[in-house]
Amino acid sequence: MRHPNDNGFHARRTAAAEAKRALLEKFASAPKAVDPQMRERLAAREAVAIAREQRRAERQAMKVAEHERMLADAQARAAAAAAEEADAAKTRQDDEAARKAERDRRYAARKARRS
Repeated sequence: MRHPNDNGFHARRTAAAEAKRALLEKFASAPKAVDPQMRERLAAREAVAIAREQRRAERQAMKVAEHERMLADAQARAAAAAAEEADAAKTRQDDEAARKAERDRRYAARKARRS
């Protein structure tokens, strides 16, 4: 038994041709590149792209500035640590010299008492 909704070959072929014709009409009625609305849309897209690129460049510049600031801070800390180490070494050297002088003084005093 045949169904009344059953499309035959001819009906399917006609439906496909109509769909193709409708698609071509839709494409033909679409705005062209020379259309003022299309130009406005393209200009708006270009403005958005330029703004996006500027924001990306600003973010990149901020990253570079932050990196340079961190590098300068690390160099300053390294210089401060080196200066502190040099001061500590100088203090140790002075303390050693003072202990040696005190030892020599005691030795000389002991020699003086024996002689």
